[in-house]
Amino acid sequence: MGARCSKFSLCWFHSHLKPSVLESSDLENGGKSDRNAFPSFTEFSFEQLRAATSGFSSDNIVSEHGEKAPNVVYKGKLDNDHWIAVKRFNRLAWPDSRQFLEEARTVGSLRSERLANLIGCCCEAEERLLVAEFMPHETLAKHLFHWESQPMKWAMRLRVALYLAQALEYCGSKGRALYHDLNAYRILFDKDGNPRLSCFGLMKNSRDGKSYSTNLAFTPPEYLRTGRVTPESVVYSFGTLLLDLLSGKHIPPSHALDLIRGKNFLMLMDSALEGHFSKDDGTELVRLASRCLQYEARERPNAKSLVTALMSLQKETEVYKIVD
Repeated sequence: MGARCSKFSLCWFHSHLKPSVLESSDLENGGKSDRNAFPSFTEFSFEQLRAATSGFSSDNIVSEHGEKAPNVVYKGKLDNDHWIAVKRFNRLAWPDSRQFLEEARTVGSLRSERLANLIGCCCEAEERLLVAEFMPHETLAKHLFHWESQPMKWAMRLRVALYLAQALEYCGSKGRALYHDLNAYRILFDKDGNPRLSCFGLMKNSRDGKSYSTNLAFTPPEYLRTGRVTPESVVYSFGTLLLDLLSGKHIPPSHALDLIRGKNFLMLMDSALEGHFSKDDGTELVRLASRCLQYEARERPNAKSLVTALMSLQKETEVYKIVD
């Protein structure tokens, strides 16, 4: 859902974070906008999506691993000039067409400004495709780990954490609390430079039954024992993302927790942030991450309490946004 080939810069953008935008109660209508502002869910024909992606041209691939990915994501343009992201599944991914359509329609009923929303699908013969809103400004991984001109500012990192927590709270309120393989590649930046959670991870991963493609060091401990994803597993993955935001690196939770227990948490912090954040705020975010990474799932906070904790850290009304 993110663009792969465009030039990026971080610019100062005046954004007034009004309570009505950020309060989780407003997520019932998908944030500050009316639900009607979102496109309705559509079942596309394969020909429509083939035309939109220029015949699934390799030039339009935006998924991280290109053509090597088991399920490839393309950018495309519909006849109405709307840009879309099209995920084309491996032919063996969804043998049961009814299950695929049911899942797609359910996820497609969600509408929020915190999500890159699922706006359609295609299920013809052996073809299984999902269609989402296109996010033109790449992934959190790109801006956090592979930045070119300047690192992501502290205020934007706090915004990413809050918006992600709000996205998870909204999904949970709609009965979709499970998110598969939550990581920095699943967070995308929209045309206004705001972070959104990819809707693709809300679909059950039918390809191989696995919900985590990342290194086992980042996998929730209960998943290693049971092979099942729970809402608490998603909170654990949220904790690993907080570590990413704090450090600017992908640090294994066990190593980070050792530093935290040894009161060496400042060694976790991204050196590029030195002098640009308050120690109290850093301490609070580290504390929140360590709560999310508790070994016992029942000791982790829920999404609602994450939103409450992160709201209190949003002090700046002006945030560096990611724009062309």
